[in-house]
Amino acid sequence: MRKEDIRRIVVRGPNWLGDAVMCEPALSQVRTLFPQAEITLLVKPAIADLLAQHPAVNRTLVYDDRGRHAGLTGKWTLAGVLRRHRFNLAVLFQNAFEAGLISFLAGIPRRFGYATDGRSLLLTDPVAVPPRSAQRHQVEYYWDLLKPLGGQGQPPAPRLFLTPEESALIAGRLAEAGIGPSDVVIGVNPGSTYGQAKRWLPDRYAEVVNRLVKDAQSQSGARVGVAIIGAKGEEPLGKAIADQIHTRTVVCSGQTTVRELMALVKRCQLFLTNDTGPMHVAAAFNVPLVAVFGPTDWQTTSPFGVDAQLVRQPVSCAPCLLRECPIDHRCMTGVTVEQVHDAAVRHLPLAAPPAISASATGKPVLSPTALAGVTVFLDRDGTLNVDTGYVKTPEEFTLLPGVGAALARLKGGGAKLVVVTNQSGVGRGYFSSKDLEAIHNKLRLLLAEQGVTLDGLYFCPHHPDDRCNCRKPSRGMVDRALTELQVDLSRAYVVGDSVRDIELAKQVGAWAVLVMTGPSGAEALADLTARDLLPDHVAADLSHAVEWTIAHATRKPLADVTG
Repeated sequence: MRKEDIRRIVVRGPNWLGDAVMCEPALSQVRTLFPQAEITLLVKPAIADLLAQHPAVNRTLVYDDRGRHAGLTGKWTLAGVLRRHRFNLAVLFQNAFEAGLISFLAGIPRRFGYATDGRSLLLTDPVAVPPRSAQRHQVEYYWDLLKPLGGQGQPPAPRLFLTPEESALIAGRLAEAGIGPSDVVIGVNPGSTYGQAKRWLPDRYAEVVNRLVKDAQSQSGARVGVAIIGAKGEEPLGKAIADQIHTRTVVCSGQTTVRELMALVKRCQLFLTNDTGPMHVAAAFNVPLVAVFGPTDWQTTSPFGVDAQLVRQPVSCAPCLLRECPIDHRCMTGVTVEQVHDAAVRHLPLAAPPAISASATGKPVLSPTALAGVTVFLDRDGTLNVDTGYVKTPEEFTLLPGVGAALARLKGGGAKLVVVTNQSGVGRGYFSSKDLEAIHNKLRLLLAEQGVTLDGLYFCPHHPDDRCNCRKPSRGMVDRALTELQVDLSRAYVVGDSVRDIELAKQVGAWAVLVMTGPSGAEALADLTARDLLPDHVAADLSHAVEWTIAHATRKPLADVTG
C-alpha cells in the first residue's frame, strides 16, 4: 500500500465510552500515519459526542443502530452512505462481525481489523489477535492494530478535548447547587451501565467521601463539594449516596450529556469510581482518581499512563467479566472503606482549582448561538502563528500568544472558523505538500488543546507566477468554502496581517480586519491608506480583532463583550 494513495479513511470506533477513550491514542496515530488523508469517524451517537473536538478527525458519521441503521436494511443503507464517500481504507477498531460486513458491503478496497467474531473473510487485511497470555492493555491492543500500517513505538496516554465554554457552563451549574468555582470538588461515580457486578457498595462510597471531606477541610480549610455522576436510571443510586454525605452535594446522575459529563469530571480535584467509562474520562483529563476493580481485569482496562490508585480484593474467581455475580460478590464486598480511603489519601492535599472566570479568556461567556451564521476567515502566518518567512516544518510552527483562547471565544459563540492561507513554499520547492499537512496537523492539535476545531482549512500551494485563481487576493479558497460550508458572506469577516487579506475581504464583500502581528503590519496599513482601501478595523492582535468582531456581529458596544 502506498500511503500517498490513501486519501479517504473511515475509522470504525468502539461502542463503549471507556473503550473509545482507550482507543484515542490509536485514532491519533491514524492521523500521524496518514497526514494528508481525510479521516472520517464512524461511531454511535455517544462516542460521536465524546470525540467531537478531536483534531485527528475531519468528519464524523453517526451509526444510528437503534434508528435508521437498525436491522439488515439499515446496515445496507449505512453501507450505501459509506460507498458514496469512496473511502480507500477502513480501519476497524470495533471488533464485531457487523463492522467487517458493513465495510465489505461499502466496497472499501482495504479493510484492516482484528480477525475476530468470524469476520476474517470480510477483511482484506485481517490482523491476528494478540494471545491472552500477552496481557496487553486495551490501549496497546488498539495501538497494535496499526503496526501493519506502519505504526510503531509505545502509545501515549489518552487525551480528550473540551472548549472553555463547556467548562464554564458546567461551573455555572455547580454554582447553582452551591459549589463555587474555587471550591474543591470530589466526584463520585458509583454506577455501571455494564452491570451490577462492577458496582462497589453505595454506603461505603458515602463513608469514604465523608472522611475525605474532613481530611481536606482539616488540611487546608478548603470548601468541599461533591458531585455524583451516573447514567440514566442511576438517579436513585446517586440520591441514596447523597443523602448520607455531610456536605453540599449535587446529584448529576442521568442529568448530563456526554460533553457535560466530560466537563464535570474534568472539574473534579478527586474522582472515586468503579471500572467504567467515566474512569477513563477522568484519566484522560489527568484528574487524580481512585478506581475500585472487581470482576474486570485491572491489567487490561486500568487507567493508562496516569497516576491512578487502584483498589481490588484478590479472589480466585476474578476477573470473571460477568455482568451479574452468581455467588456472593466477594470481589467487591471484600473491598473495605479503609482500603479506598487510604488510596484516596495518597492524593491529598487536594489543590483548590484556580478561580474560574466566565470563560478561559476572562470575558463573559457567549451563548452558543450568539454568532450563529457568522464565518471568520483567518489568515495563517502572521495572524495565527509567528511569521518566519516560510514555515517549513512542524517544529518551526509556533502559535502567537492568545490565539487559542481568542478562537475559542468565537467557536463558543457558534461562529465558523476557516483558515485561508497562501503557501507558495510548496510551488517554490521549499517544502512538500506532506510537510505542509504535518504543519497543519500541528495547528489543529494546538487549537484542539484550547478546545477549538476549524471548520475549514484551505491553502494555495501555487507559485505566484502560476496565475491560479486560489492565491489571495483571488477568491478561489473563499468560493470553495461557500460551496462546502454554506457560508453567508454578508456575515463573514476576513482577519489577516497583509494587504492581500484586506483585498480579499473587499472582493468577496466581507468585513475586513487587519492585525498588526505580522512582520510588515505598519507597511501594510500605510499601503492600504494610500490606496484608500482601509480595513473596517485595525487590531493590535487576534484577541483584539476577535473582540471587535464579536461586538460588531452582535451589535453590542465593545465594553459589553470585553467585560
